[in-house]
Amino acid sequence: MKNPALSRRQFIALTSAALPAALVVHGASSPIPAIAPVAPPATGKTYPIGLELYSVREELKNGNDQLHAATLTAVAKMGYKLVEFWAPYYDTWTYAQAKEGRKLLDDLGLSCRSMHNHLDYFSDAKLPKAIELNQIMGAKYLVLATAGGGNTVEAWKQVAASLTAAAEKLQPHGLYTGFHNHDAEWAALAGSTQRAMDVLAANTPKEVMLQLDVGTCVMAGADPVAWIKANPGRINTLHLKEWGKANGFNSIFGEGDAPWKEIFAAAESVGGVEYYLIEQEQAPKGQELPTVEKCLANYKKMRG
Repeated sequence: MKNPALSRRQFIALTSAALPAALVVHGASSPIPAIAPVAPPATGKTYPIGLELYSVREELKNGNDQLHAATLTAVAKMGYKLVEFWAPYYDTWTYAQAKEGRKLLDDLGLSCRSMHNHLDYFSDAKLPKAIELNQIMGAKYLVLATAGGGNTVEAWKQVAASLTAAAEKLQPHGLYTGFHNHDAEWAALAGSTQRAMDVLAANTPKEVMLQLDVGTCVMAGADPVAWIKANPGRINTLHLKEWGKANGFNSIFGEGDAPWKEIFAAAESVGGVEYYLIEQEQAPKGQELPTVEKCLANYKKMRG
């Protein structure tokens, strides 16, 4: 069955206003106490598995109600332990709603360790609210969902410099920044053999997390295992998104072309992974919840 939903990149483009060319961050303060960083699970322990809520965006009214109690309750009952909120959270939540949402997560046994952000959330005008909302929810990482960094090495060096500046401003609050890749970041930049991801990794400190979206990496023809091994300690969280030549992003986790066994081995031996997030890019209309439940079942079967 064909899915009419927009791709994640398209949805971000539609829901985002005109964004600045680079992140410029100045001082910010928050009355919410800083939370302690989440330590990676000890070797041999089970890694928490969560859901990127973009996977159930239709259930969440196209992302405008990410704190929808019935949907979050269903996700918790499936056995997910974490959720990751995506960029529209900033424009739709008040502080009071965030506090109610945090209580809901606590009551359901869910936690939130990262949230996706548009570029302008890191601006001087918006960063204080982003910090406060993330701290209320208990998040550690403010992840840049997409950068729009252009197609040159210099443009991506600008993005890298801005992420570095953001990391410095978030650090006093016990927060970190990160970058979430799409397929475009794995292509060679104009006049260069370097990819955007290579430029970002080489020009940001280890404190800038590189959130690996596996499906878009595989779709672009890049090697996710080699990437993890080339960036030890920086792949603190992965989007377990499937992709396959036969069904594209309609593929269910574990039923596509991603080399999951090797990915998990690399992530847990050298990548520094703290937790995993299943993301289903596409699902048949009206079947988002059954689809992410099947993804989780496949994950548990694969992981024993």
